[in-house]
Amino acid sequence: MVRNVAGLLPELETEDFYLLSGVEQGMRFSEWVQREKLPKFSSLTEEEVDYRLERCLKRGLVEKKTIQYEGYTLQFEGYDILALRALVEQDTISEFGSPLGVGKESDVYEVKSYKPHALKYHREGYTNFREVHKERDYTSDNEHVSWMYTARKAAEREYDILEELYPDVSVPRPIGQNRHAIVMEKMDGVELSRTKLEDAQVLGVLDLLVREVARAYEEGYVHADMSEYNVFVSEAGVKVFDWPQAVPTDHENADEFLRRDLTNIVGYFRRKYPKHVPDELESDDVAESVADGSFETVTDV
Repeated sequence: MVRNVAGLLPELETEDFYLLSGVEQGMRFSEWVQREKLPKFSSLTEEEVDYRLERCLKRGLVEKKTIQYEGYTLQFEGYDILALRALVEQDTISEFGSPLGVGKESDVYEVKSYKPHALKYHREGYTNFREVHKERDYTSDNEHVSWMYTARKAAEREYDILEELYPDVSVPRPIGQNRHAIVMEKMDGVELSRTKLEDAQVLGVLDLLVREVARAYEEGYVHADMSEYNVFVSEAGVKVFDWPQAVPTDHENADEFLRRDLTNIVGYFRRKYPKHVPDELESDDVAESVADGSFETVTDV
């Protein structure tokens, strides 16, 4: 888990952010930015760069490495604080709260503006960069690609998809985005994996979830990573989150991903509630009905 840097905001000065932004700019071309290039990238004097580097190194926002040259790179904490400051300056965030969830590819915190929201930092590529770069469509072979680039593109992609799907599909309302961070509505309810449904609720919740998959398909997207871990269940219904890996329905593997999503969901309900999911309910049949637009209810498949 990358540490929460919100507490550092009051300590940092404008010139510290010039330095961090300068390192960020240099990382577009190389993972390690040469020390002598930082005055140009940050618009600071040589002396000011040295002073700001010392402050940022002390706070764990940048890392130093001597290879053939003295180089500097952003730590994820440095990237976090750049995004956080931008969102505060945009009045998207006014208060920072406690963690809501920590995963392999994201950290989520409660934040506030006029009401509670959720701030999601994308972490794609930080620890498994090669694997993510190979699997995700939004990485590029035409420029220097780093964990920073990969995480930012994931956030941009997810934010764009949420904007396209909301409100026709039950997804978190997107509020703001900067670098690798997204601000969205804070979801009510409990994660499906931690929910114990009453007998009478099982097929109803499964039906609601497949309806959202069908609506997303109608809007042009397949989630491509559906599971019980990215669905929230509340009295108001279900909400599907985590969309950075979604593919458009004209993607060459869209039908395969749709079948896999529905196999995961139907399989989860069948394992957890075996007495309530009909044996004749086949995920391939559900996927076919979603793809051809004929889906009505899971009991009719």
